[in-house]
Amino acid sequence: MLRKLLLPIDLAEPEFATRAIEAAQTLAKPFDSELRLVNVQSLVPLRFVDYVPEDFEKDIRDALEAELAAIAAKIDRPKDRVSSVVLFGPIHDRILEEAERWGADLIVISSHRPGMERFLIGSNASAIVKRAKCSVLVLRG
Repeated sequence: MLRKLLLPIDLAEPEFATRAIEAAQTLAKPFDSELRLVNVQSLVPLRFVDYVPEDFEKDIRDALEAELAAIAAKIDRPKDRVSSVVLFGPIHDRILEEAERWGADLIVISSHRPGMERFLIGSNASAIVKRAKCSVLVLRG
């Protein structure tokens, strides 16, 4: 039973987000599943922290939360069945932590780095598949 579907959303790649949302909506309907959109932002390197204004993270978080909420509002699900969160840190670690904390039954993630490139660059989708405690659906680009 798929009660909770977690969707990592890369706001810089809207076409991949759209595909993940469409797949999740299709899976969610028969089970009346909840959807949770997650956007993770990498941290600013420590050597730059002293140069970043104090309210920088809050301003960025507010803007990202508004953007993610706008996407969530367009999802064809009852509003009480869709939520979103913006997190900061290592991408795959934060997604896995949120999946476990929220109790996700399935992570629906898009991947656009097939082939040898994932061995050279690394892949968040690959790390999530390897370490997730729940099922993972990877949508290839």
